[in-house]
Amino acid sequence: MVLIFGGTTEGRIAVRVLDQAGTPYYYSTRGNAQQIECKHGTRVAGGMDHDAMLAFCTTHDIRLIIDAAHPFASLLHATVGEVSGQLDIPVIRLERRYPERDDSLVWCDTFDEAIDYLETHDIRDLLALSGVQTIDKLRRYWEHHPCHFRVLDRDDSRDIAQRAGFPAENLLFWHEGQDELTLFRQLRPGAILTKESGESGHYDEKITAARQLDIPVIVIRRPALPDTFYIVNGEHGLRYRVERLLPGFFPLRGGFTTGSCATAATRAALQGLLTRVPQHAATITLPNGETVTLPVTSCTFTPASCTCGVTKDAGDDPDVTNGYTILSEVTLSALPGVRFLPGEGVGTVTLPGLGIAIGEPAINPTPRAMITREIEQLLRAHHVTSGVSVRISVPGGSELALKTFNPKLGITGGISIIGTSGIVRPFSSEAFVNSIRKEIQVAHALGCTRLVINSGAKSENYLRSRFPDLPPQAFVHYGNYIGDTLRAADEEGITAITMGIMIGKAVKLAEGHLDTHSRNVVMNRDFITALARKSNCPPTAITRIANLTLARELWELFANTPAFFNLLVERCLHVCHPLHPHATLDIILVPENSPE
Repeated sequence: MVLIFGGTTEGRIAVRVLDQAGTPYYYSTRGNAQQIECKHGTRVAGGMDHDAMLAFCTTHDIRLIIDAAHPFASLLHATVGEVSGQLDIPVIRLERRYPERDDSLVWCDTFDEAIDYLETHDIRDLLALSGVQTIDKLRRYWEHHPCHFRVLDRDDSRDIAQRAGFPAENLLFWHEGQDELTLFRQLRPGAILTKESGESGHYDEKITAARQLDIPVIVIRRPALPDTFYIVNGEHGLRYRVERLLPGFFPLRGGFTTGSCATAATRAALQGLLTRVPQHAATITLPNGETVTLPVTSCTFTPASCTCGVTKDAGDDPDVTNGYTILSEVTLSALPGVRFLPGEGVGTVTLPGLGIAIGEPAINPTPRAMITREIEQLLRAHHVTSGVSVRISVPGGSELALKTFNPKLGITGGISIIGTSGIVRPFSSEAFVNSIRKEIQVAHALGCTRLVINSGAKSENYLRSRFPDLPPQAFVHYGNYIGDTLRAADEEGITAITMGIMIGKAVKLAEGHLDTHSRNVVMNRDFITALARKSNCPPTAITRIANLTLARELWELFANTPAFFNLLVERCLHVCHPLHPHATLDIILVPENSPE
């Protein structure tokens, strides 16, 4: 069982992630103020001291704790650390994202230190944005100097302020969407005091507004966390850690793309090159801004380079690259910027339309941007101004590429380094749909005026005989993802589409199912019966529909009633029309006896 300590934005994220598993868990908050719906979680209200937490974890067989509480809930963090240590329970800390600490601000570890600074510098008229729970901590200041506190507009906030004796007229109430600049301009405080509260605490907005008005800012540093906590700062990292620390909680495990693996390998290699210290892990930033840490499985040095490897873990996704090692060799260069060099097992681009120059290694734009960002960040941190050359390689990638779409895309000699999110979702259609889009982009770049989409090899062979003058790139497999393929074709500017479809998929599509995979939809005999009646099929043939095993039997059943097949295609066209408003669409029903 999992126990979440929440009551924050991060608590909501934790609930959203864990609810995806469909497995029971507990969600604990100090009070009842936070409105939250836990689909599979049991809500527990009331603060827990050491003994209460120990008893709860023991009684409810807690195997994993997620600390998603406020960063300044230092007593709770310490208690979680103590109890988890006693019971040998792993703890995941779902942390906020914080900007780099700005040395132009005044940083303090405690409120007493902040008060000393205010008095030493004779600063009056403080605006405190540190929360109602800190009124007592700043008493030594506000009892002798003008001070405003901004707090949440709640009765318990007023009660806390009243019990502390803070002047009610100096309370300001925060509301969603409040303009910091307008408030600061109205008050013109001598200084602003805030906590290092991160993105969800609107930290950046406060600092930006204060800077515009040249108001000094004092920041209370967030307290340190126990060293034993696994730190994550987003939903992908949280799920990844839960899957590894509590196997079986999620029915399927996720993983990381080749792009993320190449990025982690590159960061580790550059860090190793700059420090000459072997690397065992690398923390990278995903496209959504979240950071994740990947293990580094190898690290070797030459006098001028460092090469690190990260082994691809695709989780439970049937990814052909799972278990392969992505290597990155990094060297410093006299040429400015980042250069990507060809590497073993990584393909070379030979056709336009992929967003990568012909002749370049097949490293897609998103992984290139991720790798470049990590390199630039490390160079700044080490005060290095030289350029960097990166050689990504995948041993065995040349043979592996034969199992991918790469040969058809004009990528020769190896696999592609891909990934738009950096994350592999288990049994996700994302990789397949992305491949479809890439094929469409290549066809468009080659000037194909007609795209012929089809479900697989059999239908494509039939369609090639119908369109012998079209190049191979004009034929694109949609598999089961008819809707996604039509949307992509429309978005990429294709104006003429021909769809070849086998009758089994056609009866599903005609009913409105744009993903025809058998795990999502099965043949509906009642729907087929309704079509047959509208087509004036013979009653004896209609009666036999109830005993159909396979849709292909319809070819024989209605061989003398072409109106049935015409109506079937009309229904398919009707379902597909909204997805391609800028393109014409023809549908060809591929006969069952077409050549393989």
